[in-house]
Amino acid sequence: MTSRSGGQLIADQLIVHGVDTAFGVPGESYLGVLDGLYSHNEKFKFVICRQEGGAAFMAEAYAKLTGKPGVCLVTRGPGATNAAIGVHTAFQDSSPMILLVGQVGNDFVEREAFQEIDYRRMFGPMAKWVAQIDDASRVPEYMAHAFQAATSGRPGPVVLALPEDMLSATATVADAKPFASVQAHPSTAQAARVHELLANAKNPFVIVGGHGWSREAAKAFREYVEAMGLPVGCAFRFQDTFDNSRPNYAGDVGIGINPKLAARIKEADVVLSIGVRLGEMTTSGYTLFDVPVPKQKLIHVHSDVNELGRVYQAEMMIASGVNEFASALGCLSRSAGEGWCEDRSKASQSSWAEDLTTWQSEPPLYKNRATPAKLNLWQVVQTIKRVAPKDTIITNGAGNFATWAHRFFPYQGVEHCGKSQLAPTSGAMGYGVPAAVAASIVQPERCVINFAGDGDFMMTSQELATAMQYNAAPIFIVFNNGMYGTIRMHQEKHFPARVYGTQLANPDFAKYAESFGAKGFVVTTNSEFDAAFASALAHTQAARKPALIELKVDPQDLTPGATLDAIRAAASK
Repeated sequence: MTSRSGGQLIADQLIVHGVDTAFGVPGESYLGVLDGLYSHNEKFKFVICRQEGGAAFMAEAYAKLTGKPGVCLVTRGPGATNAAIGVHTAFQDSSPMILLVGQVGNDFVEREAFQEIDYRRMFGPMAKWVAQIDDASRVPEYMAHAFQAATSGRPGPVVLALPEDMLSATATVADAKPFASVQAHPSTAQAARVHELLANAKNPFVIVGGHGWSREAAKAFREYVEAMGLPVGCAFRFQDTFDNSRPNYAGDVGIGINPKLAARIKEADVVLSIGVRLGEMTTSGYTLFDVPVPKQKLIHVHSDVNELGRVYQAEMMIASGVNEFASALGCLSRSAGEGWCEDRSKASQSSWAEDLTTWQSEPPLYKNRATPAKLNLWQVVQTIKRVAPKDTIITNGAGNFATWAHRFFPYQGVEHCGKSQLAPTSGAMGYGVPAAVAASIVQPERCVINFAGDGDFMMTSQELATAMQYNAAPIFIVFNNGMYGTIRMHQEKHFPARVYGTQLANPDFAKYAESFGAKGFVVTTNSEFDAAFASALAHTQAARKPALIELKVDPQDLTPGATLDAIRAAASK
């Protein structure tokens, strides 16, 4: 053991715990950590971002994409408050994340010194653990616990404050061992009971989602539900959990759910939910199941015992990680042998598949329009489906525009290519741009496409500079309708024709992208989009630079289900 500064110890522990990439914005309050990372420069990448909110979003997206904790470094005060949006997203999305924040020295504490904040009180409600390291000799202990807490049980964010005097102090202390995530497993009796309930169900349904699915677990789960003939829906913004091309896939269980799919879940006699919190968005405002006792026999599998029984008193509540539970189901399939439930599978599937899959055809918006749209957004997605590589990563922030990616783009599934959907269940606007940049940095061999609204895009568009700096090459598709569309939709529903506070004056998005060095396109028709997308795809692959396609969207095309005028007319009756 040799004497090391607190800053060097922080850097060394990141390496001990397998971190090779972190995101952040530099600050004088944690220069000791940056200096410590300098000694690991050849095996550690510090992605310098343009705003701490973008950096925190990138760290959260990294966690989703890789399954490893995302690490973000920011300075005190304004840096920490900017990064808070990413911490909140990581908490609601159950993504493992470590936020390291500079802090005033202990000699200035409790004086409201420059940029001083009590991070325990600030981050307490939206993090798994918040602590401050005051003693350099305890850095290995705190860092080990931070990684352990972030990854075990229900994953989530951990915040560590780093006082300046601690970072400059020295200590002679050994490194910790690499962390090892801990997850609960279902018992043999629990797995057998789940199978019994599903095997005897007349109208079963399965909802899957959550963080951390491995390819092996996704394969084991798919084999089981196919053998049983079980329809599978993916929870809100976890649509890549199950291969959308499989005949068992019933659709996305989220905002604007297919009415027939919602009815199918409500009429089910047994519902198995794996890795899903069953929050407001997935349950359509807590209407798919009665509160607190569902009329369906609900089997709720979740890694956090505090989530079990939080809203719903289920028939069975099983504390288990998703991979551990899927492995238990896989054991049932393998022990029973091939064709063990073939008759049931065929009979069950024929009763629901036709009704549910018709929802994927052209949406009511275009069927009910009096005049054809110059730019048909459904056709835009069809082009992307046809031309983009099968393992394309789709990212989005929050807004009605995201429905086009959720409802009509088929995700290949974790089993085949790992994560392919990066989206915030927290509903955070601005998430999609930094998520796309992070994905393209971490997995440069894959095509990355960001769906963004005009308001959503501008919240984090500065991270195009980060993309250029690190040779990231996502394609940004900006839906420009000159308004905050989701808020306008709710405004028209509740206060029809009283438009206030939702209009936007936008830049020329294509020229804006070009100012960073990216390729820019503006399209008004589907033929123009087809040409622009082909060119953008070729450009990003050859030049390793981003491309942006601005869609001039008719404000009438507010949602896949209704025009702006139709929403207003319905509200005015």
